[in-house]
Amino acid sequence: MALDSTTQGAEYAAEAAFPPFDPTYFASQLFWLAISFALLYFLLSRFILPRIGGAIEERKDKIADNLDAAAQMKAQSDETVEAYEKELAEARSRAQSVAAEAKAEVDKEIAEATREADAELEAKLADSETRIQAARDAALADVRTIASEAAAAAAEHLAGLDVSEADAAKAVDAARG
Repeated sequence: MALDSTTQGAEYAAEAAFPPFDPTYFASQLFWLAISFALLYFLLSRFILPRIGGAIEERKDKIADNLDAAAQMKAQSDETVEAYEKELAEARSRAQSVAAEAKAEVDKEIAEATREADAELEAKLADSETRIQAARDAALADVRTIASEAAAAAAEHLAGLDVSEADAAKAVDAARG
């Protein structure tokens, strides 16, 4: 008989439906579903969703604050860049004016040095011309003397004449000019 009871249990199990799908239990399942849904909705709406909403709102505020701070920093950096460019332009302008002044000063010094060098060269040239003229005059005087002496010696040697130096000088002057 033991076999009969297990066989009967197996037959009953095969005939019975799965309890959640058994229509006799639908009413109680719907009742507990409604209670569970209401309890879950209550818990979510009172405790969990406000925390999530607060976190989301907090994050939105933080993002907005960060965006405002970034905009302020960008404005400050734009102002800094503008001030830098202005200072750079002023520095370039000052550098150009300093360079122009330095060039004018150097040009002035060069002109002064050139004038001084020209004056010195002219003085040396005049001095040289004076010395050359004196040397030429001395050389001509020496040539005249040498020519008159040579003429007197030639006349004495060739013709056997005794010519004085004064007469020989007169003859050289007459031949010269």
